[in-house]
Amino acid sequence: MSMGRPKDGDLQLMAAPEKSKSLLLPPRPPVSGAGSMALVEYTPVLTEEEEDLEVKLRRIFENVPVRVSNTSGSSAGSGSGDFHQYRQMRRKEQDRLARMDVDYQKRKEITEFNMRREERLKAAEERTAKKRLKRQKKRQRKKEKEEQVECQRRRASERRRG
Repeated sequence: MSMGRPKDGDLQLMAAPEKSKSLLLPPRPPVSGAGSMALVEYTPVLTEEEEDLEVKLRRIFENVPVRVSNTSGSSAGSGSGDFHQYRQMRRKEQDRLARMDVDYQKRKEITEFNMRREERLKAAEERTAKKRLKRQKKRQRKKEKEEQVECQRRRASERRRG
C-alpha cells in the first residue's frame, strides 16, 4: 500500500467508449443531484430480445399505479381495529391464493386429459387403420379367388364345347 501521490505506472488514461445508438431504450428517470458520482458507469449489453423485455418492463413500471391500501397511521401504537383489518387482508389473500391453486389444478387436469385423449385417439386410429388394411386384403383375396373360379369355369366350359 502506498500513501500519497500515485507513481507513473499506476494510472492509465483511456478514451471512454462512444455510446451506441443501436440501443433504443427509453430514457431513464432523472437521478437526483447534478450528475452521477460513480467512477464507472455500467451500461449493460443487451440482445434484441432482452431490449424488448426491458422496454416492456419499464413501460409497465411507468404506467401501472402502485396501490397501497389499509396503511397504518403514523402513531406509535396500533389501534383496536388494526388486527381485524389484518385478519381481513390475510383472509382475502388466502382466498386469492386458493383460487389460483384451483385454477392451476383445473388447467393441469385439462391439459393432462387432452394429452391422454390424443394418445387414445391416435391408438384407436392405428387399430382402425390396421383392421381396415386387413379387411381390404381379405376382400382382395376373395376377389382373386372368385376370378380364379370364374376362369376355371370358362376353361371347363370351353373344353366341353371343344
